Amino acid sequence: MRVFLSLLFSLTVLTAGDLSNRRAPGFSLPDQSQKEHDLQDYRGKVLIIEWMQTTCPHCIAFSSTLEEAKVKYKGRVEVLSVVLPPDTLDNVRKYIKEHKTTVPVLFDSGQMTSSYLKITPQNPNVVFPQIFLIDQTGMIRDNFKYSTSTENFFQSKALFTEIDKLLK
Repeated sequence: MRVFLSLLFSLTVLTAGDLSNRRAPGFSLPDQSQKEHDLQDYRGKVLIIEWMQTTCPHCIAFSSTLEEAKVKYKGRVEVLSVVLPPDTLDNVRKYIKEHKTTVPVLFDSGQMTSSYLKITPQNPNVVFPQIFLIDQTGMIRDNFKYSTSTENFFQSKALFTEIDKLLK
């Protein structure tokens, strides 16, 4: 039995994103309405955090999937988007209006992003979109960044399969 559990844990670690299986770094950031959002506010629910840019076509396309997740899993799953400079409050308000998004968009100056993405001089890049799936206890269970190998994840409803796993 111990060998089976060890093997199962190893497979879980191998399938999770490279920034997963650790406690989600804390944050408190304002949204487009100046309401503060703190990681602790979401304990007991699955939290999806998306890094996006208002001009990113992949982010725009993925926003409808996030809106659908918010409705489908209402009360059990929360969704937050995070933007960085050069995005501004005006850009975000225009984005929200044009794309009819209800997901809060948080403004980060880089500290939250650095802690989640493990930004270093050797790893200075941020890819958009990028999502983190945080479980009910505050642990990062998976992460996905947009690339040719993950394109299908962002263009399909694969997110729902990952959410369903976390809700079991």
